[in-house]
Amino acid sequence: MPGGRLTQQERQQIALGLADGLPYAEIARRLDRPTSTVTREVMRNGGPTAYRADLAHRATERRAHRRRPAASSRGPEAAPQPHGRDAEAVAEYQERLTTVFMVSGLPKMTARVLACLYVTDAGSLTASELAQRLQVSPASISKAITFLADMDLVRRERDERRRERYFVDDDLWYQSMIRSARSNDQVVETARQGVGVLGPGTPAATRLENVARFLDFVSESLIRAAEQAREILYTRPETPTTDQPAPPAVPAP
Repeated sequence: MPGGRLTQQERQQIALGLADGLPYAEIARRLDRPTSTVTREVMRNGGPTAYRADLAHRATERRAHRRRPAASSRGPEAAPQPHGRDAEAVAEYQERLTTVFMVSGLPKMTARVLACLYVTDAGSLTASELAQRLQVSPASISKAITFLADMDLVRRERDERRRERYFVDDDLWYQSMIRSARSNDQVVETARQGVGVLGPGTPAATRLENVARFLDFVSESLIRAAEQAREILYTRPETPTTDQPAPPAVPAP
């Protein structure tokens, strides 16, 4: 499987594949590349509807040009990692997590902020810490945090120095799931109002009633499942024990 950066010809093949409506996995198979490479390339350069091979290639060259002096000046700062982690592997994983968040619908900067928070052991950073780690302006961080807070994906708190810190904790996914399920309530209510206006039993009213029943069922099922699964968020996963009995010794012949 080839490695290294994508070539301009490969980017043109990606653009053609997107124009033909091919899934990322099929485009990657034709290029003999990992699917994650194609997904990251597309989402980093405008998404499937706005991707252009020439613009993507120039943008990559500009990023590489900017990165070289930054890497040499940063020097040892990128090296220290807690728990003996590989700094390069962590950076690669953070980028992959960012891509997954983008594919799920988050804007690029919002996805970068959320991924950055999740790969910290503390699960919290200040705006200045986020701006420094991501090499972006505080205004970009503020906009992304507002978006995430509105979706219940981050929590804000003041620390002992009165700085605002942003947290990702176990309960946020539960709160976000409940909020998402409840967002259907207004659609359900309005659809049922339409039944009265259009006349029960008419084709239009039946269609709206079916929509209302479907969304109502899905919402209640999601809420019930979230309630039942909530304890998983607070349960520490079991770690395999290393105190396994040693295998019996084989007698020498």
